[in-house]
Amino acid sequence: MEDQMTMLLVMVETGGILAPIVFVLFHCVRQFFFFPVAVICIAGGVLFGTVAGTFYSMVGLFLSSIFFYVLIKRMPKTHQKLSLIKKKWFGEYRNLTTGQVAILRLIPFIHYHLLSFCLMERHRGFRGYMKASFLTNIPLALFYTVFGEFISRFTPTMILVILFSLSILVYLLRERMTIIKWREFFKEAA
Repeated sequence: MEDQMTMLLVMVETGGILAPIVFVLFHCVRQFFFFPVAVICIAGGVLFGTVAGTFYSMVGLFLSSIFFYVLIKRMPKTHQKLSLIKKKWFGEYRNLTTGQVAILRLIPFIHYHLLSFCLMERHRGFRGYMKASFLTNIPLALFYTVFGEFISRFTPTMILVILFSLSILVYLLRERMTIIKWREFFKEAA
């Protein structure tokens, strides 16, 4: 993780005046380099400070969400794979609420684009998806940018307490009612 952070810092520092643009664009291509979102947001706080780092991370995450929305519509096999993963992890008839996605995005080992896919299924239109994506990115960018310096100093016990607390929040923010269509409930076993 430190090697990834060092490489990111060197890349952005050498950008000079263009560093914010490079940083925002790096958010858009980070999934191809397998960088976690948290690492990039932490680097934004270190490089640009809390306010600017949060702003640049928000812009980068927003552009990444647009990029994902456009690409997933053009890749049906990837769409199908994400649907299967969502069903496996969260259940076939379970739709995550926007609040649940916001909380789950704070947990670093849950895939960012799987949660974007869950938002896409919940909010079918582009405008609704982008609004929900923007709202769920605010806690992510703010938390990792502001508290990035302190997160590395957490003890394993503290991390477990935080993850347990986030799990309770995800449960409390769940959707209380599930609607299953008649044909789906009584479908024949294949």
